[in-house]
Amino acid sequence: MVREIPLDEITLRRYERPYDSSRRELVRKICLSIGLLQPGDSRDIIVDILMALENSRKERKELTSVEVGELVREIRKENSLDERGLAESNIRRQLKRLRDLMLVDKEKNLYRLSEFEPLSEIFQRKIENFMIPQTIERIKEYLEKLDK
Repeated sequence: MVREIPLDEITLRRYERPYDSSRRELVRKICLSIGLLQPGDSRDIIVDILMALENSRKERKELTSVEVGELVREIRKENSLDERGLAESNIRRQLKRLRDLMLVDKEKNLYRLSEFEPLSEIFQRKIENFMIPQTIERIKEYLEKLDK
């Protein structure tokens, strides 16, 4: 029986160049670009979670899910956004999504951007150089099998 569950999955989208975007808008476009957020989605708590982790990366500070939630609440207040989606269970679910995409590490219930690296390096090393080539290679295997 053939497995119908993907081993990996990634969505890539291309947007306009980031001219005069705010820091939050940059993170939002990153989330949209790699499929963490859907276009038009008003539930964008993942943007603030990624911002909180990016801010703590600079201090090389690992965070609990509760601390992430507190930082997200502050970010949302600063940007005059509603506080829906701040339940700890939702914060943990979104952190899991970031872990599944290999952007975030978890050790002893502490979260951080992978190895405290900048998002640009994490993307290049784990998605661009690892995940995308493997996905393309597997698609080619299916295409070659079909050609036979």
